[in-house]
Amino acid sequence: MTHVPDAEWRIRCDLAACYRLMDMFGWSDLINTRITARVPDSADHFLINSYGLLFEEVTASSLVKIDAEGNPVGLSEATVNAGGFAIPSALHRARPDVACVLHSHTIAGCAVSMQKDGLQPLNQHALEVIGDVAYHDYAGIGRHPDERARLLADFGDRHIMVLRNHGLLIVGSSIAETFVKTYRMERACAMQLAFQQSGAEFNPIDEELVRAAYRRNRSRSAGTGFNDRVQFEWHALLRKLDRVDPSYKQ
Repeated sequence: MTHVPDAEWRIRCDLAACYRLMDMFGWSDLINTRITARVPDSADHFLINSYGLLFEEVTASSLVKIDAEGNPVGLSEATVNAGGFAIPSALHRARPDVACVLHSHTIAGCAVSMQKDGLQPLNQHALEVIGDVAYHDYAGIGRHPDERARLLADFGDRHIMVLRNHGLLIVGSSIAETFVKTYRMERACAMQLAFQQSGAEFNPIDEELVRAAYRRNRSRSAGTGFNDRVQFEWHALLRKLDRVDPSYKQ
């Protein structure tokens, strides 16, 4: 590909790594779902996977730059799922704080999305995210403007959305934050399912601890007083990926 600015190349490498990590953790769905990222210093340009590639095949150079309507920017022979960019585009445009949008159809996330009560405060992992979770009722593929407006209203300023009977939609101020939030939500969902399948009696968590977790999560969502481990965790994940297959950086 032609030369790209250093800042964009770093985002390309991070986004390609995110695709590869999703596949490594078993969270991909053939060529379906997508992860998008905002191009640095450009409010209306974004990066998306070339439609048809498995997540394990995505590289920094194979990512396609598109505009807010999902059209490729510049010369490109790659195929883009422009319709699939409808929801990410709406989030990117409505929320300047969102640098990355990740949509998934994982087994644990989908299973919890089918449950009327959604994610429940059953353990410490759930308490790490539960106050930052929004819900949106299933209404098809979400390409109609009215549906996108309703989704944005339901999302508010949160970072994790359960698309009921569908999957998860997670956003962040960086690719690193978005992936780590996905990881934490996935762990919480998987633990909930494991407990539910055990048939064991639940040991309830003190209600004040649950309320405090909601308050803490909302404070984090608003960006106040939050200093987490995201960057340390992300760099650790990149080291792991480099040991397994560093070709995502090509």
